[in-house]
Amino acid sequence: MAEPDTVAGLTAALRDGAYLADRGLATALLVGLRLHRPVLLEGEVGVGKTEVAKTLATVLGRRLIRLQCYEGIDTAQALYEWDYARQLLRIRALQDHQAESGEVVEQLFGPEFLVERPLLAAVRAGAGAVLLVDEIDRADDEFEAFLLELLSDFQVTVPEIGTIVAPSPPLVVLTSNRTRELHDALKRRCLYHWLGYPGADREVEIVLVREPGVEESLARQVVAAVRRLRELDLAKPPGVAETIDWARMLRFLGERTLDERSAGDTLGAVVKDRDDLDVVREHLAELASGG
Repeated sequence: MAEPDTVAGLTAALRDGAYLADRGLATALLVGLRLHRPVLLEGEVGVGKTEVAKTLATVLGRRLIRLQCYEGIDTAQALYEWDYARQLLRIRALQDHQAESGEVVEQLFGPEFLVERPLLAAVRAGAGAVLLVDEIDRADDEFEAFLLELLSDFQVTVPEIGTIVAPSPPLVVLTSNRTRELHDALKRRCLYHWLGYPGADREVEIVLVREPGVEESLARQVVAAVRRLRELDLAKPPGVAETIDWARMLRFLGERTLDERSAGDTLGAVVKDRDDLDVVREHLAELASGG
């Protein structure tokens, strides 16, 4: 499809992909797309930060390249590494043919042995990709600093080969759950958007778009119950993803209403912490009544 050039066009395209974006989010993404600016999405867990990158890749017909961040991730895991096992086999083969040492080295550090990781893959794919740098707040400060050059110039350097520049920048979406504060240098390079919980009517609409088979009355019951859960003192309050999962599970089980029994049977879709379960079970009747 032709890439949208208006906020309304991008909003409609995302909706066609079963993702409902508010005007602020669609505006940030459109500007990021057109002006080649990375977009940093922060917000509560499960509100759709990762999902919007996946949906964008689908509706734009681009390749989704995902870098899942975690504590201890390093550049080799994110950028590239050499295929040492294949290099060793090549060394043995060349030795059998008594090749010159210079020839051996030249052959060992060519594209054939370069294993690309997400960042190198995104640079090579350029505008044909959506690069999702997921949960950047889980990575160390050093890795966050390493990303700065990539986000500014969309290029990487492999010492044995040289600098590889993206033919045209990919759309970059970074997500953060705010487990730690990100550095200002990273934020300055990005457009920023906070993704919070939607209003009740909006959340019902999201459930109905993502799970068309769910009756609206059930969706409203589920959303009301989830919003009540978010008011409780839970270690892991449910996000929109859990709301959709709960409605999906109830529909799968053939439940048409959320009563105390069905709520108790399906809590695993929406409560993911042992202590939280004890708290929620004390409020089952209240949740089922919509109170």
